[in-house]
Amino acid sequence: MSRSKKNSLMGKVFIVVFALVMSLMTLNSYWHNFLPDRQYVKVGDKIVHGMELPGLILENSSLDLHSAGGIFSVDGNQYHEFTYHPSDVMPVAMEPGELEMQVKLFGLVPIHRMMVNVVVPEKVIPGGQSVGILLHAEGVMVVGEAGVEHNGDKKFPAREAGIVVGDLILRVNNKKVTSEAQLQEVIDHYGRQEKDVNLLVKHGKKTRLASITPILCEKTGRYRIGLFVKDSTAGVGTLTFYEPGSRTYGALGHIIADFDSGSSVNSVDGKIVEAAIKGLHPGRKGQPGEKMGVFKGESDIIGNIEKNTECGIFGKLEKGISNPYYNKPIPVAMRYQIEKGPAEIFTVLDKNKIEKFNIQIIDVFPAGKQGKGMVIKVTDQELIRRTGGIIQGMSGSPIIQNGRLVGAVTHVFINDPTRGYGVLAENMLKQVNLLNEKNIQSKVG
Repeated sequence: MSRSKKNSLMGKVFIVVFALVMSLMTLNSYWHNFLPDRQYVKVGDKIVHGMELPGLILENSSLDLHSAGGIFSVDGNQYHEFTYHPSDVMPVAMEPGELEMQVKLFGLVPIHRMMVNVVVPEKVIPGGQSVGILLHAEGVMVVGEAGVEHNGDKKFPAREAGIVVGDLILRVNNKKVTSEAQLQEVIDHYGRQEKDVNLLVKHGKKTRLASITPILCEKTGRYRIGLFVKDSTAGVGTLTFYEPGSRTYGALGHIIADFDSGSSVNSVDGKIVEAAIKGLHPGRKGQPGEKMGVFKGESDIIGNIEKNTECGIFGKLEKGISNPYYNKPIPVAMRYQIEKGPAEIFTVLDKNKIEKFNIQIIDVFPAGKQGKGMVIKVTDQELIRRTGGIIQGMSGSPIIQNGRLVGAVTHVFINDPTRGYGVLAENMLKQVNLLNEKNIQSKVG
């Protein structure tokens, strides 16, 4: 073989190998974008449910399944290891547990590995009730410092008294602190009388008194102590579900974040309280609408806040809830059970009355996405007439399809108030271990 022909052949081989490597890299990127590293399947369902594989790929792939116990069956026989081919009967999940699944193209080339959890999700009572969200039970929270400008210098009286970001100010001169404005007014009042202010401060689980001398701020003309504080109220949202056995609730459907920094708000001492809707500001293109709710605070507390996550807030209720449309708990849908098409949401638009409205589920995103799992569109003309579509305060409104809780409303599209995002109910239950394998196994046994 001449040298030129040999070089030509080597060049062609290189091109083929390069093309093959690039194809495998593209496939690998595809799997990681569209297939999860872990997915959840209900007992009694086929294990391959919910896999985002094109038909051509699925027809030419095998699945290597392995589990510690016989948690899946094929044609009535239980296995703990099995290789599934397209011509075989699909494996069915038999009992709660975990198995490993590896996808191989043409039965040879590994293209994706994932864990499958077989679960028995708890049934839940759908919510729809409006709730007020308190980031802490009482007082105001210190969220930053703002130096007091005096004689050309910046002073920090509160810092010198040992007050730090995250502290709660409960009382000032033995008066209960109820708002940022009230605290500012009291500090300015005592400063003008040349008197100290005595603050009852909570740091962690301990409380102490701090005596501070207010300083006249040359920039604002008020007496100040050098702090930024935030009221306890985070706004109005909607309860998504309640699980009677554990008294666990889920609400809001998204994380509570600080408006200025965007970071998660510490809500360890937070509460949710009953709220009544007194008015509506309809949404328009570019201008989100809003529910206007009122609540009293401690006297109406119905639950605490134990977790603040990208899928919503969670905690325990002090008393159960009722839903006028469902008087018994209903199943929770896995992602693969959600269909594009008609669904319903429950929400409150007037006082405490839960109403039902029609929507369409436009798209369901691949598994792995937490906070935004689907796109929804309001189709109910009555809801559009009254609110313009999705408005602030609807976050957490449960989405029901085919008698199952499939998710909750989370965000509105700014340029189209009739459209928005929803979080999957499956992902909300994961946050509070209502899909937890160990819990399920102990209950089943």
